[in-house]
Amino acid sequence: MSAPEELLYTEEHEWVSGAPAESVRVGITEYAQDQLGDVVFVDLPEVGRQLTAGEAFGEVESTKSVSELFAPVDGEVIAVNSAVADTPELLNSDPYGEGWLIELRLDDPAALGGLLDSDAYQRLTTA
Repeated sequence: MSAPEELLYTEEHEWVSGAPAESVRVGITEYAQDQLGDVVFVDLPEVGRQLTAGEAFGEVESTKSVSELFAPVDGEVIAVNSAVADTPELLNSDPYGEGWLIELRLDDPAALGGLLDSDAYQRLTTA
């Protein structure tokens, strides 16, 4: 499974791009979408919602199961990828690109330091 080096990761299999910055994109990893199987529905939060790290902010439904999505850090949702809501299979075909989920304006950019780098995430998924 790929884990691009320019991204940060959570133990719940979300990725974060754009660090260091005041806002970041969030999605699910290739590992997560592979474990889910064919994604058929995505539930995303409203723009303007304030999220707390670890808080569930939506769901991904696949032919196998339903999984919650968790906020990687504290922040405000400033954009939602409506293309994923309309075409959920984007999570399977392009999880690190067109399959992004939300953009967050960070409450504290330093909080990104608590996330995993690519090497640590790959160790987690191969353990």
